[in-house]
Amino acid sequence: MSQRYKVGDHVSWNSEAGRVSGTITRVHTADTEYKGHRRRASPEDPQYEIKSDKTDHVAMHKESALKKLG
Repeated sequence: MSQRYKVGDHVSWNSEAGRVSGTITRVHTADTEYKGHRRRASPEDPQYEIKSDKTDHVAMHKESALKKLG
């Protein structure tokens, strides 16, 4: 099983603009609505809300899309 992340962890992920980094602000362990779309999440397969380091953009990604920094 891959590494689990928590609020406050600094992570990076690929986006249309290239590699982006940010800080996890929330962990979703149940299905949730995000930007008008249903996002599937569970304790075994959570979704992470991440605030970009460079902008106010907030993204949501599964664990498999993230890489922990430093």
